Amino acid sequence: MILYVTGGARSGKSSFAEARAAASGGAVTYLATAQAFDAEMTTRIGRHRADRPAHWTTVEEPLDVPRALRDAPTPTVLLDCLSLWVSNMLLLDWTDEAMLEAADELLNTARARPGLTVLVSNEVGLGIVPDNALARHYRDVLGWVNQRCAAASDEAIFLVSGLPLQLKPSKEFHES
Repeated sequence: MILYVTGGARSGKSSFAEARAAASGGAVTYLATAQAFDAEMTTRIGRHRADRPAHWTTVEEPLDVPRALRDAPTPTVLLDCLSLWVSNMLLLDWTDEAMLEAADELLNTARARPGLTVLVSNEVGLGIVPDNALARHYRDVLGWVNQRCAAASDEAIFLVSGLPLQLKPSKEFHES
């Protein structure tokens, strides 16, 4: 099963995703895509590490996320986040086509594995149009990746001010 969780900055998406991963009842792998390029990001990464259960397996992989997902040792994987993964690829001058192919590979890998895969991403299309080409390019590519992930997911949730909005109910939700 693929659960896609999106929302804006500080919307509560990571906390929500962590709670859903923990509720799966099995062991969890936390697949982190962040890189600590400065002190502020180092602090953010440290806060995320402190917030998740110590018994979870953490895999840090900024680029080859499909391989890391394929190799995850647990049935539940929480990928946090697609936004930084796309940023990592974009800053290394990956083409749009290569980034979208990587997203498709990630989704094919998630679909093929047993258990729950939780994909977390920022929704970046609700604000003003960015004032520079790189930011507009990032917004566009992440938007396309997000669309693919939402379409391929079994369930999609949008977090606003800490409240989850069901975009795409799971089959279990429909059947109950």
